[in-house]
Formats: sequence, C-alpha cells, structure tokens
Amino acid sequence: MKKDTKIISAGRAKKWTKGVVNPPLVRASTVVFDSVAEMKHATRNRANQVMFYGRRGTDTSFAFQEAMVEMEGGVGCALYPSGTAAISNAILSFVKSGDHILMVDTAYEPTRDFCGKMLANLGVSTTYYDPMIGEGIRDLIQPNTRVLFLESPGSLTMEVQDVPTLARIAHESDITVMLDNTWASPLNFDPFAHGVDISIQAATKYIVGHSDVMMGTATANAAHWPQLRENSYIMGQCTSPDDIYLAMRGLRTIGVRMRQHQENALKVANWLAQREEVDHIRHPAFATCPGHEFFKRDFSGSNGLFSFVLNRGNDEALTALLDGMHHFKMGYSWGGFESLILAVNNVQGLRSVTQWRAAGPLMRVHVGLEDPDDLIADLEQGFARFNQVLAKG
Repeated sequence: MKKDTKIISAGRAKKWTKGVVNPPLVRASTVVFDSVAEMKHATRNRANQVMFYGRRGTDTSFAFQEAMVEMEGGVGCALYPSGTAAISNAILSFVKSGDHILMVDTAYEPTRDFCGKMLANLGVSTTYYDPMIGEGIRDLIQPNTRVLFLESPGSLTMEVQDVPTLARIAHESDITVMLDNTWASPLNFDPFAHGVDISIQAATKYIVGHSDVMMGTATANAAHWPQLRENSYIMGQCTSPDDIYLAMRGLRTIGVRMRQHQENALKVANWLAQREEVDHIRHPAFATCPGHEFFKRDFSGSNGLFSFVLNRGNDEALTALLDGMHHFKMGYSWGGFESLILAVNNVQGLRSVTQWRAAGPLMRVHVGLEDPDDLIADLEQGFARFNQVLAKG
C-alpha cells in the first residue's frame, strides 16, 4: 500500500468505525458488563484492545494506536498526555536503580532535565555522547547500560545520527534502542527498519498539526511492547479520547501538510543561504548540516523545522529582528500550520560533552503553510531592522 493511501486507511477497520468514516469518539471511565462471563473475558483480554477500564483505552484510542502501528511499524503503541511524558515513561519502563543509559548530547532540553533530575534521584546514571560518535559508542557502553537514546535530527542544531550503526552496536550488548522520531513524523524515517526498538513521537507536533493538542506516542517492536505497555499503564498514563480524536483527524492530512512544509522550508532555507547575514544553514537536506549523508541515505523527506547560524549579532539587533515579525511568531513548539521563529542564545548550556562553535547566534524557524514569498518578505524586513541596529554600532 502506498504511503498516502495508508494515511487514509490506517486505523479504520470496521470494528472501530462501526461502518462510518471516522472512528467514533468514545469517552469512558467505567466500562460495565452484563454478565460475569463478559467481565471475565474483558479482564483476560484487557491488554488486547478490549474495553476493560477507561485508562486502558476505548475504541477511539484503539483505532489511533492501530493507525500509528500501521504508519510507523512495530506491534503496539502506547499513548501519553505529551511528548515529554512519552519520553520519560518509555525510559522508566526499561530501567531500575543502578542502571545506566546513554543519552545523545543534542537531546530535547526536557529530556536532559529528566535525566539530570529524575533519573539521577532514582539511582539511574546518564552518560551523554556526541551525536556523530558512530562506532565510538562502543567505548561508552557499561555492563549496566540498559538504554541507548537517540534524537535525530538533534534538537535545535539538527545533527543527523547514524541510527543503524548505533542500533547494531547497542544490540550486541542487549541494550534497548529508543529514538525521538518527532522530526521525521511517521512518514519520513522508518525506525524499525533501521534497528530502533521504541519510536517516540511528540504527536503534539506534526501528527496533530494544528497547535491545539498535547500528546505523545511510543511505538514498540514485539520484544519490547509488553513491557512498555504494562509499565506505562502501571504509571497511570492515558490520554483524553477528545484529544485522540483530533490526533486521528490530523493524521489524515499529514501527507499533504508535510509535503507543503518541506517545499516551503526548502525555499526559505535556500533564500537564507544566500543572505550575507547567514553563516550557514542547519537543515538536514543541506550539506552544511552534520550528518547530511545519513539524511540522504535514511530519510524519505524533510519538514518545516530547521535552524541557521548568523555571522554576527547582539541582543539588541536580534530583538529588533524578532519584535517586528508579522508572519513568524515566537513560540516554543512547532509542527502546526503557523510559522515560528526563535533565537537560541545558550546552545552550549544545553550540552555536556560536545562543543558548540558558531560565528554568531543560532536561529530556529518552523516554516508553516503560509505562502513562502510572504515569509521571505517578513524575514527580509527583519534583516533590515537587524542591520540597522548593528550599523549604529
């Protein structure tokens, strides 16, 4: 089945849709039974998409979970109230006190906070590693290493990792490989074909696609699904059926949205690459981005999120650039239909073992679904304000 067809059909088995186009929105806490036999059947099959209790899920969540498995691979998908919850609960499901994990140095800031504050307090140690380490990851593995965590591309600075090499080496030591796969979405990187055991999505981003729902998913292969499923349930993780319904609706248009995000972003990035204010582009599709060769080898497309480095700049000039934006707004998320921009002033403060060296400030943009010519005009006016401040000395 072609990818665009799968987007439309995933999670739409008749047992979920009941014969209508979209799976119905089923809200429930208590599930009631008419007989002892019926209750026993539900109890025995509570892990197998049978309604048992609201936190285990309803037909709405079962349909979405099935859709995610059809789209991303694996055998089961756990749902969480945010992407950060998906990351933290996936890790917690596979570690105990005295264990050790390997965490990519370019991980999402809340992931780092979780390692440094929560895991450390639970007696789980973390070693950060260079995202471009490749075969060198072998030297960091300890006898008690249980998880290798990847994020590719890396948060903010967009390094693309050699996932198959890292996964192969981890599996030699029976280490669980987890990947924050949010940037690629379920469309542009096949995690399980590249050796990943658990693929995590901040569904808040491109799956929902409209900046109005918080949700996370973790999809696992056969070896890891039972433990992920049961431990996430024990930790009380569940998601609102209303939010799941919106995520399922967003999933139906992810293909056309991602293609437009990609097209718009590449046009804007190519324009930025010609600007004298820009030192280089941190977009996986550009040769100036570390790991570009892995992007070309492993990914089937890109999206709207990338960064670029300025040749110079100060706080006053950056403020002038950002404060006057019309289409690019400032915000901490991405993946919706709108364009966003951020100046990242402390990249090195978000790293432990790698050095960030750049000519000037790092800017992160999410290119939305607006006309890219309007976005370019917005940036051009921003650069005019930026240069005017710098000219004053």
